[in-house]
Amino acid sequence: MAQIHAPYGANTKKTILGRGASSKGRTCGKGNKGQNSRSGGNSAPGFEGGQMPLYRRVARRGFSNYKFKQDYQAVSLDVLSTNFDDGETVNLDALKDKGIVKGFKTQAKILGDGDLTKKLVIDGIKVSATASEKIKAAGGEIR
Repeated sequence: MAQIHAPYGANTKKTILGRGASSKGRTCGKGNKGQNSRSGGNSAPGFEGGQMPLYRRVARRGFSNYKFKQDYQAVSLDVLSTNFDDGETVNLDALKDKGIVKGFKTQAKILGDGDLTKKLVIDGIKVSATASEKIKAAGGEIR
């Protein structure tokens, strides 16, 4: 029966740098002189040797709506039917109290996944078209 062993060259000793001539002595594989041969000698990311870096050369253009974007969290009808009782009002505060919607600036949108069997009053939350049909069919209302 053959013994399983690692192929030749797979297991090599770690080269310890800068410990005399027997390791990789003298320059330790860092070349001769210069900034990068020194300890701690490395330039910052984006540094181009004194030349104006690319991120400062390129003009910032246009308008970004990122600061003003609204995050909406999807809430399915299944989640509403399990967490709310018949005749209860569903608003953003109620969803946050029950831990369905998380986040300080997060809004909610009710989507029509699943079935709704309870009469719920939806107040001040966005509702998809299929969800609104199902809510009205169950006897609920949307304000």
